[in-house]
Amino acid sequence: MNGVPLGVKIGHSPDPDDAFMFYALTSEAIDTGGRDYEHVLVDIATLNSEAKEGTYEVSAVSIGSFPEISDKYALMNCGASMGEGYGPMVISRSPMSLDEVKKVVIAIPGKSTSAYLTLRLALGDVDVQEVPFDEILPRVLSGEFEAGVIIHEGQLTWGEEGANLVIDLGVWWNDSTGLPLPLGGNVVRRDVGLNECEAITNDVRRSIEHALENPGLALEFAKKWGRGIDDDTNERFVKMYVNERTVDYGAKGREAVRLFLRKGQEIGMVREDFDVEAIDFIGA
Repeated sequence: MNGVPLGVKIGHSPDPDDAFMFYALTSEAIDTGGRDYEHVLVDIATLNSEAKEGTYEVSAVSIGSFPEISDKYALMNCGASMGEGYGPMVISRSPMSLDEVKKVVIAIPGKSTSAYLTLRLALGDVDVQEVPFDEILPRVLSGEFEAGVIIHEGQLTWGEEGANLVIDLGVWWNDSTGLPLPLGGNVVRRDVGLNECEAITNDVRRSIEHALENPGLALEFAKKWGRGIDDDTNERFVKMYVNERTVDYGAKGREAVRLFLRKGQEIGMVREDFDVEAIDFIGA
């Protein structure tokens, strides 16, 4: 497939940071050289699954799932969601120690997610059950699960909703490695051709820059996907995951991705034959 695609489908999560990131493309606030972007909002576990089929030209995916789709997609050097000393959290209804949480069933947002890979790196081979991400916190608080891994805005609202923090996996990773925790990334399908991969990546990077330079409208748009959060929480969450690292991974960000996947290989959760050093960060 060569030349300008008639339409570029972007699959991304229905959460404030992705909405903020893609606001300029959604609102046609920037010139995309004739590329017409269509946005499809899907939870991250489904996006990881759809990427195996090559469903969307552009997709947000979990970094931990990238090796499984690397034959179809290249990783962009922009659009990263990285925890700079914070990240997915293991929460519980009642106070629990790490030893205690290892003995219960933990609700997770999907086995293909970076949150699950980080959980396994931190706690080992624990018993888990996949649950839609937005149901984890309420189902832990109801007592259906004793513990769960929360992502998205739940990382800011868990305390006021009455949950207990067992471990912040982003803190654990940063303490262990000194690097940010690579959670999500944007990928572009290789069959559009290298020139279009680079052009689409440039569009996405400019969309992120536009939102950071003009945050008012982008934040208001992003709030629609915050599941009832207030303006301050919306802005705090967006700033956690859309920042200069999102514009450009930088050397530390790229090393964090490689280390994360190497550690995944060590515990058998990332395929051994994947060449971590050969990752092509489009636009770097």
